[in-house]
Amino acid sequence: MDSHGQNEQRVVWTVVGTDIGLLLLAATQDGLVNVVFHATDAVRDKTLDRLASRLGTEPVEAPDSPLLAEPIRQVEAYFAGDRRDFDLPLDWSLISGFNRQVLRELASGVRYGAVVGYGDLAGRVGQPGAAQAVGVAMGSNPLPIVVPCHRVVESDGGIGGFGGGLETKRKLLALEGCCPSRCSERSGGQGDQGRSHR
Repeated sequence: MDSHGQNEQRVVWTVVGTDIGLLLLAATQDGLVNVVFHATDAVRDKTLDRLASRLGTEPVEAPDSPLLAEPIRQVEAYFAGDRRDFDLPLDWSLISGFNRQVLRELASGVRYGAVVGYGDLAGRVGQPGAAQAVGVAMGSNPLPIVVPCHRVVESDGGIGGFGGGLETKRKLLALEGCCPSRCSERSGGQGDQGRSHR
C-alpha cells in the first residue's frame, strides 16, 4: 500500500462510558465511522476485526486522537442533556445504497424529541411500502445515537426493534423526553413492519 493510502485509511478508536453502558467510537480522517453499543472486550474485538476487514487497515486505540476529541465531547454532552444535535463529520463508508439514503434522511430529518414510523421514513426517501427495508437499514446503522435510529418506531405506537436492545432504546427516548406515544412527530400510519431492526 502506498503512503497516500496509509494516511487516508487511518482508523482510531476508543471506548467511552455513558448512561447506557460502554460505547466504542471509531473515526477515520473523513469523520466518525462507527459507534458500537455494549463495548465489552468481546464486542470490541469483533468490531475491530470487522473494521480492519472493511476498511483495509488495523484500527489503533487512540483516546487522545484529534479525530476522536469532538465525537467524545459531543457524545458526553448528549448524555449530560447539554446537546440535542450532533455536528460531526461522518464517514459513511461502512454503508451504501438504500440503507445509506435512509440513514442520511433520518440524520437530517428527524429531530431530537421526535419519532418517525418505519413506513413514513420509507415514504420520505421515495419508497412508500418499504417499511421492512427501512427496518433492515436501521439494523445496519454503523452510527447509532449520532444517526438516531432509536427515533424510528412502529406506526401503531410500538417501540420497534433496536440493535442496542429495547431497554437501551427506551433510555435514549426517555433522555430526549420522548416515548412513542407522546412524541411531537408521528408516523403517517403506513404499515410499519420494520421489526427486523437489530
